[in-house]
Amino acid sequence: QVQLVESGGGLVQPGNSLRLSCAASGLTVSSTGMGWFRQAPGKEREAVAAIKWNGETTYYADSVKGRFTISRDNAKNTLYLQMNSLKPEDTAVYYCAATSRRPLYVSLSTYDNWGQGTQVTVSS
Repeated sequence: QVQLVESGGGLVQPGNSLRLSCAASGLTVSSTGMGWFRQAPGKEREAVAAIKWNGETTYYADSVKGRFTISRDNAKNTLYLQMNSLKPEDTAVYYCAATSRRPLYVSLSTYDNWGQGTQVTVSS
């Protein structure tokens, strides 16, 4: 049974950093396409970052490019999202997701498994 558990969210001031973790079980992070998504109240869930199953390519939304970094720790079977220079508009619930498909996907419908999310609030 696949299970994804996010952690690391919290309240931070603009300009500060935060690292989200996604602990996975029932799948191997090093050979699975995975991504981070976020959803703010009243808005649609959107892709933030994604990594291809073999790690050869990554995707970043224009709004976070240069500030966020997606990575994985194979030994810990964990996916990470390093978030720097946080802005108030980054405030949302962040979700970790995994896809069984090999191409690098951004569409929500292509992801098979989802975590429960972790709240990130950026405010002064």
